[in-house]
Amino acid sequence: MMSETTQNKQTIGFQAEVRQLLQLMIHSLYSNREIFLRELISNAADAAEKLRFQALADESLYEGDSELKIWIDYDKDARTITVRDNGIGMERQEVIDNIGTIASSGTRRFLESLSGDEAADSRLIGQFGVGFYSSFIVADRVALETRKAGLPADQGVRWESTGEGEYTLEAVNRPARGTTVTLHLREDMDEFLDGARLRAIVRKFSDHIPIPIVMKQDKGEGEEVVNSASALWIRSKEEIEEKDYEEFYKHVAHDFEGPLARLHSRVEGTNEYTLLLYIPKNPPFDLWDRESTHGVKLYVQRVFIMEDPKLMPRYLRFVRGVIDSDSLPLNVSREILQENRALERIRAGAVKKILGLLEDLAKNRPEQYRIFWKSFGSVLKEGIIEDSKNRDRIAGLLRFASTRDEDESQNVSLTDYIGRMKEGQDQIYYLVAENYQAAKASPHLEVLRDKDIEVLLLWEPVDEWLVAHLTEFEGKPLQSVAKGDLDLGGLKDEGEEKARELVAQTFGDTLEKLKKLLGDKVSEVRLSQRLTDSAACLVLDNFGLSRRMESILKSSGQPMAFGSKPILELNPKHGLVERLRDESDAGRFEDLGKLLFDQAVLAEGGQLGDPAGFVRRLNALLQEALPASSRESS
Repeated sequence: MMSETTQNKQTIGFQAEVRQLLQLMIHSLYSNREIFLRELISNAADAAEKLRFQALADESLYEGDSELKIWIDYDKDARTITVRDNGIGMERQEVIDNIGTIASSGTRRFLESLSGDEAADSRLIGQFGVGFYSSFIVADRVALETRKAGLPADQGVRWESTGEGEYTLEAVNRPARGTTVTLHLREDMDEFLDGARLRAIVRKFSDHIPIPIVMKQDKGEGEEVVNSASALWIRSKEEIEEKDYEEFYKHVAHDFEGPLARLHSRVEGTNEYTLLLYIPKNPPFDLWDRESTHGVKLYVQRVFIMEDPKLMPRYLRFVRGVIDSDSLPLNVSREILQENRALERIRAGAVKKILGLLEDLAKNRPEQYRIFWKSFGSVLKEGIIEDSKNRDRIAGLLRFASTRDEDESQNVSLTDYIGRMKEGQDQIYYLVAENYQAAKASPHLEVLRDKDIEVLLLWEPVDEWLVAHLTEFEGKPLQSVAKGDLDLGGLKDEGEEKARELVAQTFGDTLEKLKKLLGDKVSEVRLSQRLTDSAACLVLDNFGLSRRMESILKSSGQPMAFGSKPILELNPKHGLVERLRDESDAGRFEDLGKLLFDQAVLAEGGQLGDPAGFVRRLNALLQEALPASSRESS
């Protein structure tokens, strides 16, 4: 919505998501209202760093002033706070795009994730990176003036809003490049009209900002720099306090909560670089957004180059922080970086450091690792598929649910499993199912449960690809209990084997007849060594695609010229299977055979091709089991 109010001034309606976000944010963050200053300083620092980078290629953008700063001022009489920078600035369309609109494909999902819980919502809002809007927590009117470096003075832009649905936009004459934000404070915000209070906030939240933050001295003339104004990551670890590390994380990650873990490392030699990397406690709002632009920030000799999720592999996309290289060229483009061998070595080194940090958490801080796994375990699993060089290390970090667990907590490592393997067991058994309940109740587990053999339970979508790429661990092959012949290796009972062979001799004709009846629904019908309680189950061959995998591939648009026909296995000791063997009536044999197949489909979480037929056959079987008097009355 747009209406012309003067020849130059326009009134423009906020994007609907912005209006919704403003209302949610003002109420959710009110108890953390001092963070508005941190967010405005962070934006100003980003603008300064962007100018520094672009000026490498075009020094005229400095317009004769290369000393980058951020100024903070306040006026008790006018009841205003002003944050000014001489950074890159914005042109008119950038103001509309950056302030009037939230340009993110994850916006709707983000808004839907807000719960009404103040603490949880404030964390999400912080991660979303909407720092400028935090101005409205303390101000009932906000004005922004800006001019992009390199444009003439008459192309300045003024933006103003009360945060209630619309804003005005007009052209102004602005000799100075950069951006000035003026907050007209609400009546109950007098605490911020105090120099000591503002300095304390700067030192608390923004001391690490590598751009000087300047304020007027309260007594006497002149200005003073109120922050350290040096890059945190280049300082020695001994002089950095834990609170400094935490506030820097909040700055680079747009998170209101501290990190779960961090690493600070300096690598020297022919390829010198510094890492200050963090693992968040909670998933970023855009963790599953493939178009996300958030990631690790790359600096070259303390000059910000870019923030790019590709600086870390996809399976570590939750990592936040800084990589600062002394070896890369300053005048480097994003395209050149993708092909740069030095950057590839830095990237590989950073990955090893992160995996080492996770290994340390898993070994020495298991409670923190459980938090990590709950937040990012399904993402880390992608590393088994993507990163063959580090596959063994990643495999050691995986955690699974198990048949030994009482719930779906994923706390079992492959090393734990191997340490508990029974004597004679030479394989790691696992089962992939639709969900945890389906896995826990699967008929494929029956004989293994009877023999007290532990089975790992998997049910996340990525698990289908995971087990296709992770075929062994520490010399122990992984074996699906739902595929192929169940090989119990040294756990076989010779007496059971002989008894099964004797029973099989009486079922030959039954299996052949049932295969003919079911036709191309199955590839084979055979007796099972898996089942002890259930009548039937479906099994895939060793290279067959599960129903779930077929569904995933179809939904992703991949052509399915082939389908995996399952194997139907029957439990020869079950009453229904014995009855099928002894049934001489062709109609009853057909009903009972199809019923057993449909039961096996349902146990796998599949859908029946003929639900009405299944109900009819089941009712007929139940009626036969009723006493004669009951059947006559019905």
